[in-house]
Amino acid sequence: MNILTIAIQKNDQVVSASYELIEAAKQLSGNIVTVVLGNSISQAAAELASRGGGKVLSYSDERLRFFNDEIYTNIIGSIIEKHEISLVLAPAGFYGKALMSRLAAKNGGKMVSEVSSISADGENIVVSRFHYGGSVVSDITANGEGTFFVTMRQKIYPESNEGQGEVITETADESLFASRTEVKEMKTESAGSVNLTEADIIVSAGRGMKGPEHLHIVRELAESLNAAFGASRAVVDAGWVSYSHQVGQTGKTVNPKLYIACAISGAIQHLVGMRTAKTIVAVNKDKDAPIFNVANYGIVGDAFEIVPALTAKFKKELQD
Repeated sequence: MNILTIAIQKNDQVVSASYELIEAAKQLSGNIVTVVLGNSISQAAAELASRGGGKVLSYSDERLRFFNDEIYTNIIGSIIEKHEISLVLAPAGFYGKALMSRLAAKNGGKMVSEVSSISADGENIVVSRFHYGGSVVSDITANGEGTFFVTMRQKIYPESNEGQGEVITETADESLFASRTEVKEMKTESAGSVNLTEADIIVSAGRGMKGPEHLHIVRELAESLNAAFGASRAVVDAGWVSYSHQVGQTGKTVNPKLYIACAISGAIQHLVGMRTAKTIVAVNKDKDAPIFNVANYGIVGDAFEIVPALTAKFKKELQD
């Protein structure tokens, strides 16, 4: 089996989820091929090779500085054909989903998104994914002919840190750069120093914080843990913070190692976006709040007292 992992880069730096794909591919005992496209990507390609990326195909071109799903589809499609790829893996982020849907359609393949695990059953690939906010898990088997396209949820597999690989510098044919769009600039709305979808720790605020003037209490806890700052839909709808912070069904689906919910009641819309976190800690003065039904640890009390106490404790531990 030939497996292609797509390394996503931002400013020519490979995102951590790309190494998680390599680790997932290792579980299948196939031949791993990794592709990375960017403006000046040689250093990133070398690191991918040193961390188990297998045959790393490196494409450096000014026209690849910004993500363009048409151009990426053209180049990666040619790789799939040339290397007879059976399985393609990409992170289940914005870029991965946009790209894989195009690739599957153009190459006549099968696609499953937001996969939580992947394994081999003989010659078949079996993937698992969550439904209904994580209350149902289904196993999907890809069999028959055609390439299988899979987007993997982040923070499920650890990052691959070692392995053998080689870098092959490639040049794409001019015809593959044909596109109906041209990306001239990319601007990112800042959601804090740590990206929500890539964070190992997330601290989120709910409507129980009573107003935007009190959100600094939750932000300070996040900063003490070097965590990302999130929020419930109610907080975003009230205009207290921007949409980029929203965790939930209509916001970002996250899967951190630790999720701390501060004054969040736990509406189903919010639970859908975070209930698969490894450890959930809830702080709420209502002992009957739905958030406690999914929390591993619950603190019943006033967030205005408990959150600052936690912040002081963590700061002291780090200083000691």
